[in-house]
Amino acid sequence: MTNSGYDPASEGAETDFAKKMSYGDYLQLDALLGAQHPISDAHDEMLFIIQHQTSELWMRLAIHEISAARRAIARDEVPPAMKMLARVSRIFEQLNNAWDVLRTMTPSEYTHFRSRLGQSSGFQSHQYRLIEYLLGNRNHAMLKPHAHDADVMALLEAELATPSLYDEVLRLAHRRGLEMPATVLARDVRNTHHFDEGVLQAWRRVYEAPESNWTLYELAEKLVDFEDYFRRWRFNHVTTVERVIGFKRGTGGTGGVSYLKRMLEIELFPELWRVRTIL
Repeated sequence: MTNSGYDPASEGAETDFAKKMSYGDYLQLDALLGAQHPISDAHDEMLFIIQHQTSELWMRLAIHEISAARRAIARDEVPPAMKMLARVSRIFEQLNNAWDVLRTMTPSEYTHFRSRLGQSSGFQSHQYRLIEYLLGNRNHAMLKPHAHDADVMALLEAELATPSLYDEVLRLAHRRGLEMPATVLARDVRNTHHFDEGVLQAWRRVYEAPESNWTLYELAEKLVDFEDYFRRWRFNHVTTVERVIGFKRGTGGTGGVSYLKRMLEIELFPELWRVRTIL
């Protein structure tokens, strides 16, 4: 019987990596695949670890894209910023889909290792906090879980001192003739932007005549599209937690589902949602 197996080397594919960079070398797979260390013998703990590790990787990419989009908007380079924001929406679509995998773990399976998690909890993710700060939800109380890590604190404090993505969008709109309230443009960027009637009326002019304000109109819709995915991610987080632990307190001491439901009330770009009501 002849061996009919395909040999990629027959077409010139490289197969000797003794002195060359391989796929695994480039991606540092030894470190990546060696980072899963369950602390119990529960079968489902591997799922729990990988779910959260991959979420952190996607969040790292989201931070990379949101930060670059903000810089581009500050330079009046809107088209590449919109491309980046579209990518962030797709990133959060992936994060949403990941909840479906985690929901295959039943409450009984989770109880086999939940007590081994100590006080660790997702709300302690500094990357999630950085995303919230980048987008403008600047809750200073959420710095406290990171007080033990000087490098992370410096990263988050630096972000608080920088205009958020939405701040830069409002400044861009002002530069392009859409007058924004001086109090909004000059506000302390360390604090969360709250709904402003003047900003609402400015966006109303865009939405009532999109053909005359197409760039701002399209950018606004990119922000709404992203927040739509972000809200779905938060909602799926709530339903997954309720499905797995019910109304128990979170491992980090939060109210669990009650805490997560409060997060559903947060609006990142309030005027862009409310403008729909007044059109």
